[in-house]
Amino acid sequence: MVRGFPRTPHESEAHMGLMDGKVVVVVGVANKRSIAWGIAKALADAGARLALNFQNERMAESVQKLAEELPNKPFLAPCDVTVQGDLERFFEALGAEFGRIDGLVHSIATAKREELGGKFRDTSWDGYALSQQVSAWSLIPMGRLAAPLMEGRSGAIVSLTYYGAEKVVDGYNVMGVAKAALEANTRYLAADLGPQDIRVNAISAGPIKTVSAMGVSGFSGILDAVEQKAPLRRNVTQEDVGKCALFLLSELSSAITGQVIYVDSGYSILGI
Repeated sequence: MVRGFPRTPHESEAHMGLMDGKVVVVVGVANKRSIAWGIAKALADAGARLALNFQNERMAESVQKLAEELPNKPFLAPCDVTVQGDLERFFEALGAEFGRIDGLVHSIATAKREELGGKFRDTSWDGYALSQQVSAWSLIPMGRLAAPLMEGRSGAIVSLTYYGAEKVVDGYNVMGVAKAALEANTRYLAADLGPQDIRVNAISAGPIKTVSAMGVSGFSGILDAVEQKAPLRRNVTQEDVGKCALFLLSELSSAITGQVIYVDSGYSILGI
């Protein structure tokens, strides 16, 4: 059972209409456990029109089934950032469908399973390059391709990072380095796109039981540590992260850019 203050009966109603008329692209929805799914639900409930990607035909059916659970049918198109030209084709399709977009969520990351554990010094070049390409570098071309579609829209871009970007977390290894690069990319993109009135921020989410997270060696112990030691004495949920993303993608965060916002029950403030 998740400990914490009880949710008020009408909490979700407070967000209704916040994103009416907005178009937001969410890259990375894979299954019901994914953080991207929690964000997509929060945005849809607030009135946003969504565009989702699926990595390949094998993933298309599962993303389609999830899309059917959202209030308004989202736009779906293939996009695998490791396939040359896929990003360009994806954003071209977005332009053809919507003409413009208001927000973009970058929620993709990957690493070879054998790199998540063992000795960091044994990281292979192939594993290092793959994690950087998908988890960090891909934010840069996404920002470049999204910018023309956000022209005059006061756009917002949000990526997902983790505490392992700034502190050593056992087993996180190559992914920690990739997330550190992602956070730096966030700051540089914020400076680059700010004159076009486009905000770029990152959410550093506490550990959540996603499919990818379960591949990290000792992940259950990380969950236990947060629940026992974090100031709020609980782990975070997809819903917690979804609400923060909703804030960062809405006009409520109109003067916030280049920041890493922690949604981790306060764990990152502790000197441990």
